[in-house]
Amino acid sequence: MAMLDWLRRDPVDEPIVEVAGRQIPVVIRRLERARRMTMRLAPDGSEVRISIPRWTRTAEALAFAQSRRDWLARQVDALPAGGPVGDGATLHFRGEPLAIVHDPLAPRRPAPEPGVLRLGGPADSLSPRLVRWLHAEARELIAADLAEYCERAAQPCPALGLSSAQRRWGSCAHDGSIRINWRLVMAPDMVRRSVVAHEVAHLVHFDHSPAFHHCLKTIFEGSVHEANRWLKAHGRTIYVPFG
Repeated sequence: MAMLDWLRRDPVDEPIVEVAGRQIPVVIRRLERARRMTMRLAPDGSEVRISIPRWTRTAEALAFAQSRRDWLARQVDALPAGGPVGDGATLHFRGEPLAIVHDPLAPRRPAPEPGVLRLGGPADSLSPRLVRWLHAEARELIAADLAEYCERAAQPCPALGLSSAQRRWGSCAHDGSIRINWRLVMAPDMVRRSVVAHEVAHLVHFDHSPAFHHCLKTIFEGSVHEANRWLKAHGRTIYVPFG
């Protein structure tokens, strides 16, 4: 999952791969248990991530990225288009697509309805108001998730922060504070909750040991595999540019 730490080299020495006219940094992570190379594009398209066995040479990983440029180009093409989110656009909220309807006579605060997100106020402030609304909804939902999973894990509820991280969905610091990417409010509930449960499990086991995975399986009611698969397939779609 993208919440794992990715070891980065000095930006000056960072390798890159050219994809569809863009130069994208390559971040390589050596894993003790890895038996093969795996590659993915970061959700926001900011970097190519390659996981390799510890004995694999860096040159092999870079050659692998070069050999898969066509695949990477298709991933880049699938990134959300730029430009502000406005009237008539579609925004996902808790996994459901909502058509944005701007009605100047409607209340300024966004009001979700089945298939529609209606809001009023000036058109030129629509995009930042949508972001503020999503932030508020994310904080409320994630705070409730965090309290629930901490109770299940018999842990005190730590401080919560919302992040705008481009490389991780969530993080748990050594002091126990937890940060969750606010954009997960656009993903299905099961996906958002899996990330929160993952970080709560780190309060019990600050590693990715078998004991950690057992704890996560114990407190999370859904399928971690399905949640991870959704993030891998659709995670970049919630990096909507808001202008």
